[in-house]
Amino acid sequence: MEAYKDENMVLEVFEVGAFMVNCYILGCLKTQIAAIVDPGDQSDLILERCRDLNLTPKFILNTHGHADHIADNGYIKKETRADIVIHPLDAPMLTDPQLNMSAMFGTPWTSPPADLHFKEGENFRVGALEFEVLHLPGHSRGSVCLIHDPIAIVGDVLFAGSIGRTDFPGGSYEQLVGNIMRKLLPLEDHVQVYSGHGPATTIGEERRHNPFLLETFTP
Repeated sequence: MEAYKDENMVLEVFEVGAFMVNCYILGCLKTQIAAIVDPGDQSDLILERCRDLNLTPKFILNTHGHADHIADNGYIKKETRADIVIHPLDAPMLTDPQLNMSAMFGTPWTSPPADLHFKEGENFRVGALEFEVLHLPGHSRGSVCLIHDPIAIVGDVLFAGSIGRTDFPGGSYEQLVGNIMRKLLPLEDHVQVYSGHGPATTIGEERRHNPFLLETFTP
């Protein structure tokens, strides 16, 4: 389903797998280079849609390292030779079912190791598109958000009316909310927020109505 499109960029979303993860195709229309964000399942469908759009996947972007967001990294890499990109703090989760929490569900999933790492302060390019990388730990140690006005791909950091879970290893409620308030809420109201699960929202909507963000925290 098309989430966003302009003359330079297309963003399509697919709800995949038992955990209903939002997997995104992010395409640069100038170069026809694409990234697949958080491929949790149904990769044949994702790759078929890339072909329909005449997009070539060059990157697999993981917003964080939990199993439901990385499960099909290996399949897509095998089919496309795309580079896997994740924050270095979550990189160990790719290859360790205990760390990515798949072992606890009885189906250990692993991914090939990272080829590249996100780093806050260094923008990441998909074709001609340039994304600001924000490191927002709290859901996981290496959670990142990718910003290219007017879109923000935020993984499990922020949801419509809610925030990411913080009861997993490496999670922190105070850290997550503090980082959202310090790094995401200063964005303009119109910025569209695309989360790892559930519907899209906007920064303005979450600033005004998200109950987890209406209190004041000191990170």
